[in-house]
Amino acid sequence: MEKYAWKARLFEGKRDEYIRRHDEIWQDMKDVLHDAGIVNYSIWLCGNELFGYYECEKGIAFAAKTQNESPVVARWNEYMSDVMIMEPDPVTGAQPMLEQVFEFN
Repeated sequence: MEKYAWKARLFEGKRDEYIRRHDEIWQDMKDVLHDAGIVNYSIWLCGNELFGYYECEKGIAFAAKTQNESPVVARWNEYMSDVMIMEPDPVTGAQPMLEQVFEFN
């Protein structure tokens, strides 16, 4: 299973709002993530820095394409644009992928 990690940052003072919106994540957004084959998705926060991680049952390319083509994801990204800064990958339109340099199993 392919793994995907991304990072972004919050606007100052938007921590609680960011968390609230994820506590109330839309069902259709969950459905897109499921359809994209995304599992074990978690987001971590350190100060204003966000770190996200998920696994792609259908591969990274499929997950990125599914998200990039989804009007639900586009709506979610717009909804979140006042609380966070995320510069999408110019090629895939998905979150900017981090390079994995270590893994311990």
